[in-house]
Amino acid sequence: MRKILLILVIFSITSCAELQQVVNSLPQDGGVLSNADIGAGLRQALDFGIDKQVTKLTQADGFYKNELVKILLPEELRKVDKTLRDIGLNKLADEGIKALNRAAEDAVKEATPIFVDAVKGITFNDAKNILLGEDNAATQYLETRTNAALYSKFNPVIKKSFSKVGADQIWTNLITKYNSMPLVNDVNPDLTDYVTNEALKGVYTMIAVEEKEIRTKVGSRTTDLLRKVFVLQDGR
Repeated sequence: MRKILLILVIFSITSCAELQQVVNSLPQDGGVLSNADIGAGLRQALDFGIDKQVTKLTQADGFYKNELVKILLPEELRKVDKTLRDIGLNKLADEGIKALNRAAEDAVKEATPIFVDAVKGITFNDAKNILLGEDNAATQYLETRTNAALYSKFNPVIKKSFSKVGADQIWTNLITKYNSMPLVNDVNPDLTDYVTNEALKGVYTMIAVEEKEIRTKVGSRTTDLLRKVFVLQDGR
């Protein structure tokens, strides 16, 4: 009996240590999935994230009423918000926050093709380890490889959207009102930069939501490729 238990313990330890090797050679439909196959599956999962989750951000209140990604005020403007509310200008303060989120919603709608192209161009050099990683490992990889380039493309879109939805005028009026008050320090924040970063963060957050769905719910794997690839990470 002791020998049997000892064998089981050794087998368990060995199995954990060799999990990567087992996955690397696990056959699917009579063959072995290559790094390219797994990379294609990861790209498809990210595409689904854009198609099913990021598009929600482009709708009215897509950012504003989504607590996962709602854009709040930057630190230096929270005193502006508090001061305006303290003197009864709650509506003006609310309009300021809503304007930031409206700009992000409009910009993501225009910039969605940028994210689609980014996913198409990404190369998963270590696809198997990403597959076996955290529930948002592919999204994290996408972010590290695309964030700087996407920022440069996304920033002018945000600036244009600020004007399109009237956020620039709202914030000009709001900050002018605040700066005209006695005993306050003038503020002049770069809201375009701030909203650009927050909007990008929101996009990656929603892509990660879909990636997790595909990783944890078999029913979300709606194509043969997703089923073949993500079965490899089940039970990791």
